[in-house]
Amino acid sequence: MRRAIELAARGLGHTSPNPVVGCVILDAHGVVAGEGWHRKAGGPHAEIHALRAAGERARGGTALVTLEPCNHTGRTGPCAQALIDAGVARVVYAVPDPNPAATGGATTLRAAGVDVEGGLLVDEAAAGNEAWLTSVLRRRPFVLWKYAATLDGRSAAADGTSRWITSPQSRADVHRLRAEADAVIVGSGTARADDPQLAARLLDAEVTQPLRVVVDSSAMAVKPGARVLDGTAPSLIAVAEDADATHLEALATVVRLPRAAEGRGLDVTALLGALYDRGVRSVLLEGGPTLAGSFVAARAVDKVVGYLAPALLGAGPAALGDAGISTIARALRLDVTDTERLGPDLRITATPALHEEN
Repeated sequence: MRRAIELAARGLGHTSPNPVVGCVILDAHGVVAGEGWHRKAGGPHAEIHALRAAGERARGGTALVTLEPCNHTGRTGPCAQALIDAGVARVVYAVPDPNPAATGGATTLRAAGVDVEGGLLVDEAAAGNEAWLTSVLRRRPFVLWKYAATLDGRSAAADGTSRWITSPQSRADVHRLRAEADAVIVGSGTARADDPQLAARLLDAEVTQPLRVVVDSSAMAVKPGARVLDGTAPSLIAVAEDADATHLEALATVVRLPRAAEGRGLDVTALLGALYDRGVRSVLLEGGPTLAGSFVAARAVDKVVGYLAPALLGAGPAALGDAGISTIARALRLDVTDTERLGPDLRITATPALHEEN
């Protein structure tokens, strides 16, 4: 199963709106006969790739799959039936499928006489599929907030300069996060100050470019010639319903959304809903502090990745803006799930503590 989880990870950034899935087929003697993973949406699922690799050796064997085999016909056929047709005697899966349209594979397999077991390494497999699982359960994209800061929490110097706070190693890791996300979001302040391109650049891997999203309430931050409009990847500009955005319609896709209830920025729930309706299942929130603050205030951040550089500034904007938290008792508490050195920097990964999700 750990091998299947490793295989599933190869699909990150390529399978949305489908999950990443890995599969290992053992023959009747317990020897690996075939492996596979879901490579892209609309293509064969992991079980199909593994069964093709195993051939007749799958008969009487065992299939280990990171997600309960699907039970419906979409752009591809049901994997549960494919396993039955191949003569597999036993299926072991990690995570039960929460998608109402696809669940029931285990029941179908058992009805056909296949020995079925679920829950093996469920936490490890679920962690690899966290974006898709969140999108199914919450009906909105999974949101990862990434920021870079000095040890004293500054995202830029007092004069506004921010290139480069972190090391080349950290910046390369951010491109990995972009490549794994369906969309990358920045606010109007970042668009004006940095003119970011927001494309994913990886030297050693094929990249499916994310949708580049600029939250530009007043429709004044994105200008002709902006790097986010360079054609490298699709672009979307989110503006307020009452903003005049006719000058942007020839430059990129424009979506009009209600303003936030407090009158500053756009409604975060509406933004995520609009992206979900466009097939976006995972979002990388890149900047800046004001936009991040609005997402935290809406309790719409599912994971935080902070890149901390061993430097001090003493002045300049904080990494996180006003999030509507006025007292320590209301602080958004996080559980640190990983720490790693990247060059001179420290990368910290954290998720909202379980009691914060309720």
